[in-house]
This record gives sequence, structure tokens and C-alpha cells, in this order.
Amino acid sequence: MNPGDRVHVERGDTEYEGILMPSTSDTEVVVKLDGGYNVGIAREHSDVEVLETDVFAVGESETNDASTVEFDDDLPTVALISTGGTIASTVDYRTGAVTAQFDAEDVLRAVPDLAGRANYRGRVVANILSENMTPDVWQDLARAVYEEVEAGADGVVVMHGTDTMQYTASALSFMLDTPVPVVFTGSQRSADRPSSDNVMNAVCAVEAAKADCAEVMVCMHATESDDRCALHRGTRVRKNHTSRRDAFETVGAEPLGTADYAGVDSEEVTVSFRRPHVERDEHEVALHDDLETDVELLKFVPGMDPQFLDVLEGKAGVVLEGTGLGHVHTDFIDRIGDLVDDGTTVVMTSQCVEGRVCDRVYDTGRDLLDAGVVEGEDLLPETALVKLMWALANEDDPETAMGRPLAGELTERSVPWT
Repeated sequence: MNPGDRVHVERGDTEYEGILMPSTSDTEVVVKLDGGYNVGIAREHSDVEVLETDVFAVGESETNDASTVEFDDDLPTVALISTGGTIASTVDYRTGAVTAQFDAEDVLRAVPDLAGRANYRGRVVANILSENMTPDVWQDLARAVYEEVEAGADGVVVMHGTDTMQYTASALSFMLDTPVPVVFTGSQRSADRPSSDNVMNAVCAVEAAKADCAEVMVCMHATESDDRCALHRGTRVRKNHTSRRDAFETVGAEPLGTADYAGVDSEEVTVSFRRPHVERDEHEVALHDDLETDVELLKFVPGMDPQFLDVLEGKAGVVLEGTGLGHVHTDFIDRIGDLVDDGTTVVMTSQCVEGRVCDRVYDTGRDLLDAGVVEGEDLLPETALVKLMWALANEDDPETAMGRPLAGELTERSVPWT
């Protein structure tokens, strides 16, 4: 009896039937019922019958962090890389909290709808909730994706917590040239909840990884319903809601495409793209994973003490999240100039969701330019942080690079769209 098996459990006068889930306790068996709920059943005095064995035949791995699933020569190969997060989580029945527990195989067992869509190579880079993500893990993940593509993967799906997914997706967008799709996905609601989005997101991500858009993308619900996922460019996406299933949005444009989902009773998922994108095999795989991590993101607020900038002395780079067109209080300008004179690259972005920075309109902006501030155009502040880390480590002229589109992070101009 293994996780992923379909089981029938009798305990006293009560019967349960569903998929056996991984458990954090030796004294309980956890079963996902057909209605979506997970139940914990005491093993003692329970009669468990296996109705169907796990559809995934997991092979032996040469290392502790990688594994393979039995291959079908007629299917493409998708590397499934886990970093943790809600999509790879379970309920800790000791505390009642959701915690990252699963490795890649556990997720495959938890989402049996993935069966028959691809051959899978499983790999665990980290097992953390995304608030614990660090640039070091970004680099480990980029190297893992590079190795999987080099080994022949036709696409890569990265399972990641949603809270900081936009940072990691941006990081890989700059660190990797990829000839195949690299698709991030996660879930807003854990697998034990009937409203979980993990199955649809995972299925659509795998289908997107088989498609022709060779970019780093984020695949998450496009609406509150289980009808389609949006495919967002990794450098233009933000999480804009704490808990809605359609929390992710492409800022300043429409998503690259969609994956239309017909439901668990159908194998059909239609992936389509409506915007220009890098096509499959357009680039050779390449890795540029150096990062200058001594970079900070600072949000300006009214009444902020200018002395707060003292903590930024000696930093390699600073991204400022200014107001409107890219402004801060005039009392900050001299201190910002001192940072620039001391060798810190300072990039200005805006707190506004839409539009671009322009520091030539008002006196404050012109004074900031005179102080040496670099305009961040319409870079999202989070993307600007990651791009500056990358540019400082990889570009001879990082200030010029910040104004040059490298991975779809900048638009040529900001216009209204419908």
C-alpha cells in the first residue's frame, strides 16, 4: 500500500474510498475522497483494501534529489521540479497548519490527472514555503532547469509557492536562455480543500510545457472558475490578491496565452498564444546564473525619515519604489546622490501598477536624474530588483542594461489596452 493507490477503508460502521495520500503520522492513514476532502483515519482497527495501485511507477534514482517515472516512447518528457509551496503541501495534523511536505513524486501521486500526458522526471531543489526563498535557491533552481534541458527535457514545470513566485520567475527569465517552455505553477489553496486549484494548475502547466512558447511563464487560474489558466510572462506578472484563485495578473498587457481546461473528465487542454513570444528551439540553452545579491528594494512613503537611507550605504544597488512618475521627497535627493557617488546603482520605479517612470516632467524628477538615478521605465519593482542583481553581475554597463529589454520585462511604450 503506497501513496497514490486507490483504497477502500472500513473502520467500524464507516466506509471510505479514495486516493491514499502521504501522511505525516504513522498512526493515521490519509485518504482523499472523491469529493475533494482529505480525511485522517486511525490505522488501528481499520481494514484497508487496495483497489488500484499507483499509476506512477517510480524508478530508482542515482541521487537523492532526482527520480524518474516509467517512460512511454510516444510521449514528450517534462521535468517536474519541486521547490515546495502550497501545491506541494499537506496538512500537519499535529498543528492543523499547512506545511510543505511533498517531494516531486508525492505531487504526481496527489494529481493523478497528470498521468498519460507526458513522461516525467522528478527533481527536488528545495522543500520550502516561498517566503523562505532566497537568491541562492534561485541559482540552484536555474542550474537544475539547465541540467534538465541539457538532458533532453521537452519542457520544465516548476512547482513553487505563490507568494514570491514572481521574483523567482523573473530571476530564471534573466539567468536562462531556454529552447523549451519553463512553466511555474502553484496553488492558492491546498490539496485537502475542495476548492483547491492544484489539479487544474498542474495539468495546464504540463500542457503549457509541451507547447511552443520557449519562455519562462507562470501558469495560474485566469478566473475564479475551473475553466482556464492564464500563461503570464515571468517578468511581467504579479500576485495581486492574497487568496483568490485568479490572483496573478500580467501588468500592462494581456497574458501571453491561455490553457483552456475541459475538466477532470476530459483529457483535452487547449493551449494557445495571442502575443509575440520566443518560439521553441529559437535559442540554444545557456546559463548565466551570477547574481549580485547586495541589492535592496525600498518603498518611499510620506513622512519617511531620510536617515533611513543611511542603512543603504555601501550597497551595490538600490531599487526605489517612488510615487507617481518616480518621485521621493526632495529631502532624499542629496542622500541619494551620495549613494550614487559612492558607487551604488540606484534605479527608480513606481508604486503605480500601470505606466512608466518619467523623471523629466517635474523638478523633483529632474533633480533625481541629476543625482544619478536610473529610470526604470515600466519595470515592475520586483522585477527591477532581480534584474539589477543580474545586471550588476553580468553586464559591463548595468545602468544601460536596466533600460534595455532583456527578457520581455520592458514594453516599448505604455498605452491603454482592453
